[in-house]
Amino acid sequence: MSLAAVVIGRNEGARLKQSLAALKGQAAQVIYVDSGSTDGSPDAARSLGAEVVALDTATPFTAARARNAGIAVLRPEIDLVQFLDGDCILRDGWLQAAQAHLAEHPKVAVVCGRRREEHPELSVYHRLIDREWDTPCGEALACGGDALIRRAALEEVGGYREDLIAGEEPELCQRLRRSGWQIYRLDAEMTWHDAQITRFGQWWRRSMRAGHAFAEGAALHGKGPDRHWVAETRRALLWGALLPGVILLLALIAPLAAAVLALAYPLQLLRLVRRGGMLWGAFTLLGKFPEALGVLKYHLRRDGRIIEYR
Repeated sequence: MSLAAVVIGRNEGARLKQSLAALKGQAAQVIYVDSGSTDGSPDAARSLGAEVVALDTATPFTAARARNAGIAVLRPEIDLVQFLDGDCILRDGWLQAAQAHLAEHPKVAVVCGRRREEHPELSVYHRLIDREWDTPCGEALACGGDALIRRAALEEVGGYREDLIAGEEPELCQRLRRSGWQIYRLDAEMTWHDAQITRFGQWWRRSMRAGHAFAEGAALHGKGPDRHWVAETRRALLWGALLPGVILLLALIAPLAAAVLALAYPLQLLRLVRRGGMLWGAFTLLGKFPEALGVLKYHLRRDGRIIEYR
């Protein structure tokens, strides 16, 4: 089967060069789709042999739109597409393992592996994100931005949904699974990732983007059999908006009741710490506040603008 790589990015700098260099000799076609970079990324990609697609700046950028633009210029003979974010570097041996799995399992449309933070020691946020990538192996509900996908499956369901500002891969996987395809996560190293998150504000905006994705995914597919992102949306609203609002209201009329209700937070923190340790527990609970803001942003301001955190 003939394979192409579609890399998307915006001002990824040296990381993009590393990403494209790692693809040399591994794909019959390498496409870089640029979303308005100002750091010379398109020229750098061309110098490394990639075909460059520059998105029209008149339309809001989304990762889904960029991936569809890459699909649109695939050569006719291409059967498989390895999607990559421009801040990711493919690991040696991944494509061989992924292609072998697809060859052996004709109903699998998407295969993904372990994405790792290359430098988890740089910040607490990198360590948290590295843990976030560590999902169970086997048949899965969804993939992330890095995945090897059958072109036929993509075309069958109409590609990515371009108006989503985040969460476009799980949404695609919803439609693929409803069409009878399977998603599979291998126990194999797939990519190195560089989050470049060193400040609290970056983490906050990334969490807000996650909340927006939860709300939009639940609105689109929440009535399906697996209740796509309904629970995540409700948890964000409960802990990040509803409960704080009730506590503040009670503080004005019944301070003792407000104090009692506020105990829900240390109790929830204790439960989370027992599950995953202090670091993960504290940031999981704290993250419900920006997630709730993201949910509310989706419902109040559907402007289609991406939420950038770098």
